[in-house]
Amino acid sequence: MMNKPLLLLFGTVILLACRKDKPEPPVDTPITVGSGGVYITNEGNFGWGNAGVSYYDIGTGSLAEDLFQPANGEVLGDVCQSMRLFNGKAYVVLNNSNKVEVVDPNTFMRTATITGFSSPRYLLPVSNGKAYVTDLSANAISVVDLGSNTITGSIACPGWTEELVLAYGKAFVTNQSRSYVYMIDTATDLLVDSIAVSRGGNSMVEDAHGKLWVACSGGGGTQPALYRIDPIALNVEASFVFGSSADSPWRLSINGDHGVLYFLNGHVYRMAITDAALPAAPFIAADGRNFYGLGVDPSSGTVYVADAIDFTQRGRVFRYTTDGTFVNDFLAGRIPNGFTFR
Repeated sequence: MMNKPLLLLFGTVILLACRKDKPEPPVDTPITVGSGGVYITNEGNFGWGNAGVSYYDIGTGSLAEDLFQPANGEVLGDVCQSMRLFNGKAYVVLNNSNKVEVVDPNTFMRTATITGFSSPRYLLPVSNGKAYVTDLSANAISVVDLGSNTITGSIACPGWTEELVLAYGKAFVTNQSRSYVYMIDTATDLLVDSIAVSRGGNSMVEDAHGKLWVACSGGGGTQPALYRIDPIALNVEASFVFGSSADSPWRLSINGDHGVLYFLNGHVYRMAITDAALPAAPFIAADGRNFYGLGVDPSSGTVYVADAIDFTQRGRVFRYTTDGTFVNDFLAGRIPNGFTFR
């Protein structure tokens, strides 16, 4: 079974063959971002060059549809995969543009562009001066010098590497096309171990007890499942297997105190890290919406879920309280996939 990101890739290639839209620069004027807001990464359509990062001001309820183009006089690029805030900078990963844009998080003015990637996915700082970047097609993880903003090495790792978590001086890496979580020694930049899980590892978080949770969509004879991993003993402590191969848990997120998990599987589901079984009912029902992005505000616990609608028009973001009460909704850019909180 193909997971949703791969289905989207095939779908957007088909759409591209039928439609040759030019990028549509946002009409927003440059703004200075304040505290107390959330960035929304919008993939845009594959090959259309209409990716963007929106910003929602929680206090005023106002939205800037795209921060990059007004600040830099050019579009961000093609397929905005993810974004990371670190040491006063924002790192925006552009999958099909094969680059990472480094910007001032307040003004979104570009300060550097890191190039040389094959198809980058997620960036993880592993020290003040070094980061790892996973990749869809390189069969390797790039080592990036954050001072010079250059690729200085690579770590061989087979398949489509995805989200990463830093724990106990090691980087743990999910893999969409292999049935393992890989472990990298950040002191030596060597892949030193692996932990067997289901195929399709796509997202990972660390809980309040220092355990790692991994969402796997399954495939290749393995079932969709959530796993709890001990990053010191390097073993699976608990596995929560889904009842159908049609299930596809992904976008695994965690709240601010790292005690409650959230993930997408058609609907939004919620699960305490102490629960003994998977949730029986959705926390937020999709009700015909195409849920594609998920995030939890670490300060308030507010849940953000993005509806990609038809993958061509602007997506819509819905906000809910910790008890599932609807707060409000707003439009973002095309194909919103994730949230980065200030």
